[in-house]
Amino acid sequence: MPSRTATLLASTLTLIALLSVALLVPSPYSEMSPGPTVNTLGTYGGDTVIQIAGRKTYPADGHLNMTTVRVTGADYHMNLIESVFGWLRHDDKVVEHDTLYPKGQTAQQADQQNAEEFTQSQDSAKVAALKELKIPVPARVIVGAVISGGASQGLLHAGDVIKAVDGTPVTQPDDVAKLVTKHKPGQKVVFTVVGAAEAKGKSADGLPSRQVTITTRKSDDTGANRAVVGIQAGVEHLFPFSIDIKLADVGGPSAGMMFALGIVDKLTPGDMTGGRFVAGTGTIDDTGNVGPIGGISLKTIGARDKGAQYFLTPADNCGEAAKDVPHGLTLVKVKTLDDAMAALKDIKSGDTAALPSCTKS
Repeated sequence: MPSRTATLLASTLTLIALLSVALLVPSPYSEMSPGPTVNTLGTYGGDTVIQIAGRKTYPADGHLNMTTVRVTGADYHMNLIESVFGWLRHDDKVVEHDTLYPKGQTAQQADQQNAEEFTQSQDSAKVAALKELKIPVPARVIVGAVISGGASQGLLHAGDVIKAVDGTPVTQPDDVAKLVTKHKPGQKVVFTVVGAAEAKGKSADGLPSRQVTITTRKSDDTGANRAVVGIQAGVEHLFPFSIDIKLADVGGPSAGMMFALGIVDKLTPGDMTGGRFVAGTGTIDDTGNVGPIGGISLKTIGARDKGAQYFLTPADNCGEAAKDVPHGLTLVKVKTLDDAMAALKDIKSGDTAALPSCTKS
């Protein structure tokens, strides 16, 4: 065999081997790309996204779209070739796998966390929206979860309403921990509770309560000598009418602000957008504060591809979003639900010169 032919053959075999490695060997990377955008005022998958019963609602034109990011699954690792092509694509983002799925977290755990965050974001969106409309939303402290094998297992149950600890009324989840930790491990603490079944969907005031005595245990925290009872206290809101958000295959907390705006729009006459296409993102808490999210640049791309003209952007994401703004999209900086409402008023009127833009210095 001529030396040149042998060299070419060796090079070809080497190239094939390298390509095989690149295709078969997983890399430590995952891929993010623009996901679906959904109009909170419309329908998705055949269901009305925001369904309200027991209160007068009003038709709303235009778009208030929540945005998403599509990510590769927790159990999937890109190969080297996929990683390279991902880096080259403008609309995709390649990140270290551990930034999306921390080590030790299973795919099931990741899905559960996303589902819990999504549920919490819906609850906060409802509370923030109704507070914006000056509609009272009573709240109470409940047993959010009972830790398996903990001191409260079999004594307290998820959903039980906690009225008092050692006779002291509680109004916030933190009150429970403060009162329990006044004890030393091994001492008894008395909870006054109304059972979850009895209190479901109605005020616990006036309902018969019971006292539950629990022997505290030492916290598992290294070096801590703190008393615990093995529960996670939470808050349950009693909404004056039904608000149901139907949106499958979406997780995480980042749609909170857009859900809140959609609820407000449906509960007020007219429409808040003036028929314009507004998209956005951002977490929201019960008081209407808007928080940052991940994948902002991918969400702006997805929104613009769908037709959005304005994008409501959490203030803490503005710097990143402003680095690569899709042509024709205006980034509007918001810190609170009030900010978003004010921006929509300006957008509807056409007076957009004073909008707080992420790209203004």
